[in-house]
Amino acid sequence: MKNLFLSLAWLLLFGQAFAQQSNGQNGIAGYIRSSLETYSPEQRPAVMGTELYSTVVIHRFYGERNFQPAWIKDGKIPELAYEMRYEIGQSKFDGLNPVDYHFAALNDYFSRYEAAKKQGKTLPDNELAAVDVLLTDAFIMMGSHLSLGKVDPENLKTSWNIQRNAPELVLDRRLEEALNGGGIRKSLQALYPSFVIYRKMREGLRELYDDMERFEKRPFAQWKPLKTDKSIKPDESNPMMPEIRKRLYFWGYVDAYETVEDKVYDAELVVGIKKLQRRHGMEPDGVIGQGTIQALNQTPEMLIRTAAVNLERLRWLPDTIKDSELILVNTANFQLDFLHNRDTVFTSKVIVGKSYHATPQFSAEMSYIVFSPTWTVPTSITRTEIIPAVKKNRNYLASKNMKLLNSSGGVVDPASIDWAKVNPKTFPYTVRQEPGESNSLGLAKFMFPNKHSVYIHDTPSRSLFEREDRALSHGCIRIQRPFDFAKFLLSHDPTWTDERIRQAMRQPKEVTVTLNRKIPVAIIYMTYWANGGGEMFFRSDIYGRDAEIAKALKESKGIKSGI
Repeated sequence: MKNLFLSLAWLLLFGQAFAQQSNGQNGIAGYIRSSLETYSPEQRPAVMGTELYSTVVIHRFYGERNFQPAWIKDGKIPELAYEMRYEIGQSKFDGLNPVDYHFAALNDYFSRYEAAKKQGKTLPDNELAAVDVLLTDAFIMMGSHLSLGKVDPENLKTSWNIQRNAPELVLDRRLEEALNGGGIRKSLQALYPSFVIYRKMREGLRELYDDMERFEKRPFAQWKPLKTDKSIKPDESNPMMPEIRKRLYFWGYVDAYETVEDKVYDAELVVGIKKLQRRHGMEPDGVIGQGTIQALNQTPEMLIRTAAVNLERLRWLPDTIKDSELILVNTANFQLDFLHNRDTVFTSKVIVGKSYHATPQFSAEMSYIVFSPTWTVPTSITRTEIIPAVKKNRNYLASKNMKLLNSSGGVVDPASIDWAKVNPKTFPYTVRQEPGESNSLGLAKFMFPNKHSVYIHDTPSRSLFEREDRALSHGCIRIQRPFDFAKFLLSHDPTWTDERIRQAMRQPKEVTVTLNRKIPVAIIYMTYWANGGGEMFFRSDIYGRDAEIAKALKESKGIKSGI
């Protein structure tokens, strides 16, 4: 009987201990379940007062594991959870906002957990459940943002028009694999855009944060906006030179040195200015003009914002632009690159649209070339430019090798029209410029049909390519090296010799050549990137597109429908 009572006592004690452990686990699971299920369809789920961003994926993730905690183990916060918190903080180097991923709330829970741990205690079940759910929610939203971007380009005022087939991310499965394999960072990095340049740009942004930390601890310069009415040339004296010297020293463009005349633009500063000019896409002539002053006024914080915006743009790009051949035009850099197996085999300066005729961002496929093209003048240009010019000079059309066409395509004699009475809004004729050296499209145009009616073409105005700011067209892209570009496009066909291309460019009628394949064309707008050597490059925001994206990135919201 005595042994029976002892056995019962031990069973009772063991059962109580087991029940306490079971209730503890069930307690956390219960809190997780209630946080995800006790809300109306109009409300977003919340845990301990913190609203969650995910609804579908997070509920599926916990539902498949019967709402058991994913991160919390035996009432403890393990190293893997700390790794996730660390990665949330690191998201700023992707140009994202850690606040979007519950960084402040998690830091508070972790601090209180560590304080309790010193006293041999742990957090209550409801708070441990909150930690678990917030870490999961953070992983889901960070994964979505790293892969697809935080900002939806379709919601921007500036149209994007580069379609991307959003892949099924299955973030709940990725998280399960990361937890089982013990690799949060590896799992998140797998969601980066697959372009090598992304990681280089990310490293550049990390450097800029280091620069900002130096800047805040020890401001080498005043960094008030510099202004000048005229260019400053080497050996000239200017009261801004001491401040310019400090800024160049901050960025590492010059070393500390003793000056003879503090206000003189000396040789050491010229070297530093040229380095700055190269980084910001200017001709490194050493002359301090408006563009150089604008670059000198850029603080680390400003460059961080620019870098963040362009990392986001890179996340919007479809993987299809990694095809074996790609024609890439960066309008902010005024440059076209022909890529073959990711190597740049051809580069040319280009002229792009003016700010009020901005070249759009889009992708299409180049399918043919037109040598010796005619130019059908757009109605808007006919009304605003051609008709006023003819009214001033009746020989204008003849001097430009232009013809008037009626609705049937017949040629109309300009002398038969009373130009004094012409109303531009009701002008019934089409203006066409014939092939030739003076044709506005030059000797060739390269066609990739699109809804924007934008294409790449030659131009008779060759001197314009020497300008730094080449936002000069009505929206189309003028190329400096049309012959070499055509040669690359036709390299598959040995019959298209140099001589044959030159002859095709100088015919009285159009010569259309269909390519043997369709080549992807991407017209993008990148104001920051980094090369393979880690060098950072910045360009002026000629179309004013960065600010809207920067604002959207800074906003503390991560909600995306359907996640």
